[in-house]
Amino acid sequence: MSQSTTSPHESLPTLDELLSTARVVTLPLHVKFRGVTHREMVLFRGPAGWAEFGPFLEYDDAESARWLAAGVEAGWLGFPSPLRTEVPVNATVPAVSPDRVPAVLERFGPVTAVKVKVAEKGQEPHEDIDRVRAVRRALDAAGLRDAAIRVDANGGWDVPTAVAQLNRLAETGLEYAEQPVMGIDGLAEVRSRLGGAVRIAADESVRKEDDPLKVARAGAADLLVVKVAPLGGVRKALRIVQEAGLPAVVSSALDTSVGISAGVALAAALPELPFACGLGTVSLFREDVVRDALTPREGVLPVGPVEPDPDLLDRHRASPDREAWWLDRLARCHALLG
Repeated sequence: MSQSTTSPHESLPTLDELLSTARVVTLPLHVKFRGVTHREMVLFRGPAGWAEFGPFLEYDDAESARWLAAGVEAGWLGFPSPLRTEVPVNATVPAVSPDRVPAVLERFGPVTAVKVKVAEKGQEPHEDIDRVRAVRRALDAAGLRDAAIRVDANGGWDVPTAVAQLNRLAETGLEYAEQPVMGIDGLAEVRSRLGGAVRIAADESVRKEDDPLKVARAGAADLLVVKVAPLGGVRKALRIVQEAGLPAVVSSALDTSVGISAGVALAAALPELPFACGLGTVSLFREDVVRDALTPREGVLPVGPVEPDPDLLDRHRASPDREAWWLDRLARCHALLG
């Protein structure tokens, strides 16, 4: 893997170079995630390997351009040399009903940690409690009593609700709560009112801020959740973690195995890796673009490149209208990087 410290912007390929290998795909999910049952993204290949561009549909071009910068880094620069050959990962349980929890966990196999989605729009607070308790029961039944549980609200609670919910959920031995509320001030207030009962992790307050280090300076979190694509690449994420001086958890943005390989590269390059990573989300897909998908085996993922299968790229090719939509989006984001 490359040791280059060059910025992706300094190695920006032309739009024609990107389009020459671009493949737009749509992949089915086992369960609805972020309100969708299929995930769309663009895959393209550079001299250093395959890369992915898949910002969520609602993101504007300025935010999406960071995802393209991460793809350019993967395809044209490669990744820093790894410090480890495998990384531990958590299972992810979407906002499903308690009866569906065992089936979701079964797809991940044995793990040391489980992230549970909470604060889903349209659901009641008691549904979060029931889901997390169902996860604990399922782990106990599988002989995984030492596995940690963490929750992710994606900023969906207000401060009073977050404090009440997390105080109730503390009984399950939460490892941490990820982005319980939006905004750095809100995070700081929740953390203060909990008095250390539950660790607070910042995700959106890192990747959506104009200055991702604000959350550390404000004392609003105990740890950071870092994602390669939203932060603009592995090297940018490494700098943020170093400058923040807080423990970091590497997580995914519902990527294919191509995107997950970049997250694994980040986790492998961190000087310290105290928490299992949220990189097991390929298990949420019904199908992938890689034959030997990057799904956890015995709770870990291997470090190294992946190669999409041409037949799978053809099978999951997006419709002409969606392909045109994505390629136009890629062109707009490329202009912003240029």
